[in-house]
Amino acid sequence: MTPTQRRLVRESFDAMRDQTAEVSLLFYGRLFELDPSARRLFHNDLALQARKIADTLTWLAESIDRFDSMRERLGELGRQHAGYGVRTEQYTTVTGALLWAFGHALGPAFDPPTREAWSVALDQVAAAMQEGAQQAR
Repeated sequence: MTPTQRRLVRESFDAMRDQTAEVSLLFYGRLFELDPSARRLFHNDLALQARKIADTLTWLAESIDRFDSMRERLGELGRQHAGYGVRTEQYTTVTGALLWAFGHALGPAFDPPTREAWSVALDQVAAAMQEGAQQAR
């Protein structure tokens, strides 16, 4: 990621920080619309799951300048998700659903450079998680 992209991720997350609960619920709604089979992966309260993804997004935005230091934790998340039954192709669906939710939360502020910055960040997160998932198999 470029320094500009990292800045855009931080700034756009700050702009929607007070909406993380709503963004998370939008995300899950969109995810289940795009991939109804994903619903079976969630056995706990969706509000609790929404808080978990909000916490993870907060951590990502706050740590984006130190992405390499995040790899170990992301690998562990990937191993956990593999154990839940998450399939490799679902990472793309998750990224799409997150970008959609961010676009709804940020409106016109989710311009093409900001969308691209988040896309790059989420692709890097997915790659690190998939590396961890491969170790679990």
